[in-house]
This record gives sequence, structure tokens and C-alpha cells, in this order.
Amino acid sequence: MNGLSLNEWCCIFCCPPCPGSVAAKLAFLPPAATYSIVPEPEPAGAPTSVSTGSLRGGSGVMARWKLHLTDRADFQYTQRELDTMEVFMTKSSRGNRIGCMYIRCVPGARFTVLFSHGNAVDLGQMSSFYIGLGTRINCNIFSYDYSGYGVSTGRASEKNIYADIDAAWQALRTRYGISPENIILYGQSIGTVPTVDLASRYECAAVVLHSALTSGIRVAFPDMKKTYCFDAFRNVDKVSKITSPVLIIHGTEDEVIDFSHGLALYERCPKAVEPLWVEGAGHNDIELYTQYLDRLRRFISQELPS
Repeated sequence: MNGLSLNEWCCIFCCPPCPGSVAAKLAFLPPAATYSIVPEPEPAGAPTSVSTGSLRGGSGVMARWKLHLTDRADFQYTQRELDTMEVFMTKSSRGNRIGCMYIRCVPGARFTVLFSHGNAVDLGQMSSFYIGLGTRINCNIFSYDYSGYGVSTGRASEKNIYADIDAAWQALRTRYGISPENIILYGQSIGTVPTVDLASRYECAAVVLHSALTSGIRVAFPDMKKTYCFDAFRNVDKVSKITSPVLIIHGTEDEVIDFSHGLALYERCPKAVEPLWVEGAGHNDIELYTQYLDRLRRFISQELPS
């Protein structure tokens, strides 16, 4: 999230704008894509590999998709790692084509994490983290890129990211047959916005909110208590509707989304479990603290209904 000048804030408050324009000004920083998904024809009788996705076209020919990382990606994968990934495109209700990635980190895992990533990254940058995370918490990982990020078409907006996660949820349920009671919704930073919205409408196994914001305007003004009509990303108004167990994680020295956001969401969320407040952690380094994985493992293995 970018800091705004006094003049820019005056424009926001005095225009007044619609919530979508506030969201666009505050939040979305799609990076230059670090990957591509290349369709490849599937020869008749060829064996199926989980390193590529597949989708039957109108001609009946099975089209397959292969992940290609660009030079902007942090590192390239071995074939063994690629064989754990499946990539494909799905379509949102708003007409955008959404890039999706499913990583089989643990064969036979009980839970699949539907991960909504933070800002200024895409699936190519996040995939190495997903492999490590899923292996360590004994879960498979499913993720997607927001409209305008990575290979996803369209433009990032508040309405679009809600449609994007809906498309990802439906793809995870229909393509892989994963039941809601086996899906953990995980949102990080701006990714907590679609996560909270979806979790307020559907029951699932659990929800993890990592460095979450209460609302867009409150990022700049953490002490603001009132919700204005032009505010965006109103997690604070939706979190009370979540019926699944919720783990809230926040760094006490978060320089982007103040620690008070995590506290406020915890207080508003009736299904919140014991939170993880990481002493001294900022916005982008919580994963480096040992208590991060320890708390996730305990939440998943011990605190969720059997």
C-alpha cells in the first residue's frame, strides 16, 4: 500500500470518490509478470502429468498449460518441483481470465489452503514460498492471481478481486473435488480482503488472516472508528459474519498496516482463536519468525474439528 500526500488525501475526502477509486489509489501494484502459462496440445494417449493443467476445448481436444518462469522470477525450478504444480486459467463472473496454481505439497493431505497473496507479487514469485509452506504445515496449496496480476486479464479493482476469489473457490471445488470442510482460506495483507469477503459468505475449515487491514481509509488513519460510504476493503464490517475458526497473525511493528488493525479485527471476530502477535515483526518478515510455523501447525493439527 502506498502512502499518499496531503493533497491526494484531500482529493479522496473532498471529491468524494466511489469505493472503487479509493481502492485503486490505495492498494493495487501489479508487478511485471514473472511467469507465463503456455498452452500445449496434448497428444492422444499421452500420460497425464501434474506439472501442467488441462482444459477440454470446444473441439474436444485436451489443451494443456505449462508454467514458464521468466528472468524476473527469483529462481527456476527443478523438474521434480514442476511436477508438483498444476497451472490453468479459469474465468471470473466479471469476464476476466484468472491464472491459477495448484501445488500438491503433501500427497493425501487433509487440507488444501486457498491462498490470497499480498500486493506487488504474483504466482511466479510466490510459488517457492507455497512449496515450503505446504510441506511444513502438511497441506496442499491452491492460489490464483488477481485481475491484472501475472497472466490474469483485466484490471485490479475491489469488485474484481471478490469475483477472482469466487472463481478460484469454484475451481478448487469443482476441478479437484475439495469439500469446504477441507479448505483453509488464507489471506495475506491485501489478500485478506477477498479472503474475509468469501469467508463471510461460505463456511470452510478455517481462516487465516495474516497482516490484515480493517479498511482502506484506516490504513492511513488507524485511529479512525467510523466507516464512511466511500471507504474500501471493509474487513472490519465483514469479519463478524465469519462462522469458521479464524487465526489472526500480525507483527507488532508493522510499518504498512498498523498493529491496531489486527487487534481491532480480533476484537470484532467472534470465531477468532488465540491470535499470534509477533513481537518486533514488520509487514513482510513474519514468516522468518519460528512462532509463525509453530502457531500454524498447532492451529491446523490440534484446533480444527476432526
